[in-house]
Amino acid sequence: MALRYAIMTALIEDELSGYDLAGSFDKSLGFFWHASHQQIYRELGKLSDLAWVTRRTEAQKGRPDKILYALTDAGREALDEWVLTKDRMRLQETKDELYIKLYNLSESNIDYLRTRLRERREAMMQRLYLYERIRRRHYGDPETLPLRRKGVYLALLGGITGGKQYLAWCDEALELLAGAAEDTSTAAKADTA
Repeated sequence: MALRYAIMTALIEDELSGYDLAGSFDKSLGFFWHASHQQIYRELGKLSDLAWVTRRTEAQKGRPDKILYALTDAGREALDEWVLTKDRMRLQETKDELYIKLYNLSESNIDYLRTRLRERREAMMQRLYLYERIRRRHYGDPETLPLRRKGVYLALLGGITGGKQYLAWCDEALELLAGAAEDTSTAAKADTA
């Protein structure tokens, strides 16, 4: 997915500054599509050149002027067309160094990799806690949501379901490696005896 469509999605309902957009990515869309603040500002310039977003300057007292972006009708049409294009299915993250490191599992690195797995598990627990807070606070009764908000809820639900599966994988990996670490330790003691 091109970053431009994620940005235009964030602008569907509100006029936002680049700073606000970056915050929106950090708190919402960023769970599913990562972008740096620099990438967001660069893409806003391109969207403005395409006339898919407008820019207006709002004066602020004691601070630099704020530039606000809004989705144009042409931008809405482009976004509607994009929604109907075939998406690239990614069933899981395609680039994760940990998976490659696990291919190189050995007695010399098993403790290190177990530590990385525990850290991943903890990070996912924190993310799931945040997802659940968002769900309880904003999506307690999904049946009554307006149509667009149902879509946001479904994306959140996908993140929750995927996160729970990742936790289950971490637990299984840690259990398997705990047994392997014990076997390695027992074998090392037998060699020294």
